Amino acid sequence: MHPDLKSKVKTAQEAAALINNGEIIGVSGFTGAGYPKVIPAELAKRAGELKAKGEEFSISLYTGASIGDECDGVLARAGIMKMRLPYQSHADVRNNINKGLTEYIDMHLSHSARMIRMGFVPKPTLAIVDACDVTPDGKIYLTGCGGNTPTYLQTAERIIIELNTHYGDTLIGLHDVYIPELRGEIHIHSAGDKIGKEYVQVDPNKIVAIVETKLPDSLKPFAAPDEESNAIAAYILEFLSHERKKGRLPNDVPYQSGVGNVANAVLGTMAKDPAQAPVALYTEVIQDSVFDILEADKLIIASGASVSYSLAGQEKYKSNAHAKNWKSKFVLRPQEISNNPEVIRRLGVISMNTALEADIFGHVNSTHVNGSRMMNGIGGSGDFARNCLLGFFMTPSTAKGGKISAIVPMVSHTDHTEHDTMVFVSEQGLADLRGLAPIKRARLIIEKCAHPTYRPLLQEYLEYGIKHSALHTPHSLDKAFDFHKRLIETGSMMVG
Repeated sequence: MHPDLKSKVKTAQEAAALINNGEIIGVSGFTGAGYPKVIPAELAKRAGELKAKGEEFSISLYTGASIGDECDGVLARAGIMKMRLPYQSHADVRNNINKGLTEYIDMHLSHSARMIRMGFVPKPTLAIVDACDVTPDGKIYLTGCGGNTPTYLQTAERIIIELNTHYGDTLIGLHDVYIPELRGEIHIHSAGDKIGKEYVQVDPNKIVAIVETKLPDSLKPFAAPDEESNAIAAYILEFLSHERKKGRLPNDVPYQSGVGNVANAVLGTMAKDPAQAPVALYTEVIQDSVFDILEADKLIIASGASVSYSLAGQEKYKSNAHAKNWKSKFVLRPQEISNNPEVIRRLGVISMNTALEADIFGHVNSTHVNGSRMMNGIGGSGDFARNCLLGFFMTPSTAKGGKISAIVPMVSHTDHTEHDTMVFVSEQGLADLRGLAPIKRARLIIEKCAHPTYRPLLQEYLEYGIKHSALHTPHSLDKAFDFHKRLIETGSMMVG
């Protein structure tokens, strides 16, 4: 550390003491990467001590997306998280949201930074960021994510830095920090284009504390893809091959994939396929599966908002960042650029995201269980689904041992309308919905994607609607939520 900065070095406890009741805290972090790891625990401890004295203490927490237990979890369990945005996936945060203890604003990830800069959402009073370097003139080099961090650093009144040496210098040079103007083109014309700086420039006088750490992102590896995930991956890759043979899909468009086993299965299968051409990623989250593509010498570039590697993946990246020049294969961006509709449309991204449930007419629920209980949030799926060249929504056809059908008559909450969905895929098959009117979509989804156990019930609902309702979208409101009502009443969507 530069000698001019040593006067700002504090312990995590001392830094937490600088945080006031009612603060709006913007933290770095995106899908389990690059979040503060030591200050939140001290803040939770301090809040508990204040509450024991009868003093009120709460904060609002802004992030990039989901973050680790060391931040989201400890603050949720301390009961001090008054408000949270724009995305979360932690069980304790989720429980507080659904109990009404934490107000949650679920936002498209590409929208949140601009909403904050323009004042539509209150600006953070404090930014706490995970960084791998900082200079006396205010250059902050971020760790494993871009997220919303540049906007939080720009708009917050004060800044606390967790200076984290875990990655060493292996992430310096990956970042492309660019905050767009309200109007004007974003000059990205291929997945690897860089248009910004390698650091975030701030007023050094805003930095009130620097806390030294060397902790990794506590991400567990995903389980190996199961039979269902591999089946879904096979359907997608077969379809992509079919589209290319038809001349409807260029070979050089980049891919976006959501988080989880299915996304990893798709990328892993690409790596193993000898006929697969080299690929570029223009995505949100770069996961361990990228190493398979790298080692198969099939990765052109991976551009995203975070490198969300498991502990083993972090060590693997560090070992090869310089030795095999893996650094040159990655670009990390703020999420309003990684998820930007203009860029997604221009690049012709192929998008793959997960549905919580889908209905027979093509609508998707990504967020709510039974229409009211929040699961995680919409994340970036809407950014990509509406603007991609070709979009897949993937889901196993059933859950909870067959008690829940992922294909229902009407979704209990709509995140993606029929106008934004193109292809549905389950382990049962693939339904290409493009160019189909509602009844034809319904027949195809039931035939290709629904589990055989539920197909008769779905066909019965459709035929009843055709007989008794208007014939554009033949919903029957008296029966539309029978699946969900049975689940609530009996614990299963099945009849009997």
